[in-house]
Amino acid sequence: MFRKVLTCSFAVVNRYSFQSCVRRQFVCHSAPAAIMKIGTHDGVFHCDEVLACYMLKSLPEYKDAEIVRTRDSAKLNECDIVVDVGAVFDHDKKRYDHHQREFNETLSSLKPELGEKYKIKLSSAGLIYTYYGLEVIKQLEPNTSTISSSDLDIIFKKVYENFIQEIDAIDNGVPMFAGEPVYKIRTNLSNRVARLNPDWNTKQTHDMDEIFKKAMVLVSEEFLYTVNYFVNVWLPARVYVKSSLESRFNIHNSGQIVEFTERFPWKEHLFDLEEELGLGHEVKYVIFNDKPDSWRVQAVPVNPTSFVTRKPLKKDWWGVRDEILSDTAGIKGCIFCHSTGFIGGNKTRDGALEMAIASLQAEL
Repeated sequence: MFRKVLTCSFAVVNRYSFQSCVRRQFVCHSAPAAIMKIGTHDGVFHCDEVLACYMLKSLPEYKDAEIVRTRDSAKLNECDIVVDVGAVFDHDKKRYDHHQREFNETLSSLKPELGEKYKIKLSSAGLIYTYYGLEVIKQLEPNTSTISSSDLDIIFKKVYENFIQEIDAIDNGVPMFAGEPVYKIRTNLSNRVARLNPDWNTKQTHDMDEIFKKAMVLVSEEFLYTVNYFVNVWLPARVYVKSSLESRFNIHNSGQIVEFTERFPWKEHLFDLEEELGLGHEVKYVIFNDKPDSWRVQAVPVNPTSFVTRKPLKKDWWGVRDEILSDTAGIKGCIFCHSTGFIGGNKTRDGALEMAIASLQAEL
């Protein structure tokens, strides 16, 4: 019903044509002096300024801009926009450094209308995304032309939460949690970008500008995937969940059972929409078509990643299967009930609904 084929203006499906397209975008220009210039620092590069430069070059204004990598203040002053260098943050002057001692800006401090939840200090990537991110999304994803402004605002936040915020935190040395981790993660995007820099014990004869462009190709793939996912996969699922919530009283008069006609990622949307619509924790069960002749009834968890549920399936069903479960429940077509009662199965839609209703009416 809501599934859409993942598409992307840069032909992500074909990796080679995609990379070719991105590389063409980053070709160096020996162009006239009037060409736009994006300034950033030279030497070892990091994920935040690489991503900041990529996002800027996704915009029509900077599409053909030359990237000037230097710490020479005179050369930086000739640039139209500067990221991650210069010790100045001034949006009006298009200067976006975050290394100053007094710099403590976050997405929430610069965009208070988004609420107070975004408390990670911004990197140069976060600064560029704060001011240009919405337009970048529109440029990279043509399907946004049919999306409402409110949904675009939601996508802007989701891309920040699920992509940009990580880059900000890593660049600024913000730990994910208190204490020492039990294992290390060395495969995140920031680490993969860092690995493109020449090793300390190799001859420093590399063309760093060319390597920087390779880094932009790398971050572009990840960024495009994230934008594409939230526009073409995540958002349609949200629309579907909202529609199902609005029609839930047609499923059962309690309004505590929601029906989906197929399996898809619904939990995050359910919790977000319950909060937005002021529903509290009213919904207890979801039924959905898992595959032909197989429906599931799932108890809604207390949070999207928990196996603890608001109200589990009927306890005397736990760990019981097939005919024995059908006899115990008095419901035809039962397939199973998980040993913790968070999910069960039935051969038919009506059978799954009966299991949800019986569990709803059961004593805890």
